Amino acid sequence: MRQKQGRLAPFLFLSPAILFFSLFIVFPLFGAFGYSFITWDFFTKPKFVGLDNYEKLFKDDVALKAITNTFIFTFASIVTHVGLGLLLAVAVNRKIPRFFAYIIRTTIFFPFLLSWAAASLIWSFGLDPTFGVIDYYAGKLGFPQATLLSSTWALLTLIIIDLWKTLGFAFIVILAGIQTIPSDINEAARVDGAGGWRLFWNITFPLCTPALFFVSVTAFIGAFQIFEPMYIMTRGGPNNSTLSMVQYLHSTAFRNFDIGYGAVLSVVIFLVVLVVTIAQFRLAKRWVHEA
Repeated sequence: MRQKQGRLAPFLFLSPAILFFSLFIVFPLFGAFGYSFITWDFFTKPKFVGLDNYEKLFKDDVALKAITNTFIFTFASIVTHVGLGLLLAVAVNRKIPRFFAYIIRTTIFFPFLLSWAAASLIWSFGLDPTFGVIDYYAGKLGFPQATLLSSTWALLTLIIIDLWKTLGFAFIVILAGIQTIPSDINEAARVDGAGGWRLFWNITFPLCTPALFFVSVTAFIGAFQIFEPMYIMTRGGPNNSTLSMVQYLHSTAFRNFDIGYGAVLSVVIFLVVLVVTIAQFRLAKRWVHEA
């Protein structure tokens, strides 16, 4: 009897998490896949249309634009977060006064504590062409009014805002990875005559690759599902220049009430995230150093 209770105990402890995961992840996933084969607007009877919604996707220029914007935004997010996060972590890890290190860490990490809604509103006020401080000083530098949210510059502006908002997470993770490197390894390398660059390339970088891998995976997943800044600041404009996949899904399913086609977009997002994440884990075996 006690042996049976002992075997059931782990499942009982895991049951709340399993229930939560099933209700909010597994069931919606299968539901979205099922909805992708129907046409429905919430008010009329659902109608089975087979693969028509998927065929519609390949003819949809707006969806292609949204996919392109999302991949550009995601690629820029990964490169900037990993590159700049590593650069800042290495700089802060050097022997500087603890007070200044604390100030730098706090300054970089603080924007991450803000919600995307709050951060988007702050930047919206700053970039407002009527009374925005940022837009005003951009004009002083020679930019025409409202240039930073024009169709040419809007996506780049959102990439910079995303970097400001979420760089702190990447920075802290990479800094923690660097600080786990045993000091005696660096000391032994210095005794052997290794300089700053060789210490970084042969010791620091290889031993913090697990942190870099974690940052690259989380940056991809977060960036590919970006929604709030596009929705709040630009509404996907001008001319769909900042339209993301999740925003297009939202407008299709919950503003145009095309549930079937919205489900197709959600399936595409899921498959892209799944395939790329699996590829990242497969490629990690070639460059991530396991201590």
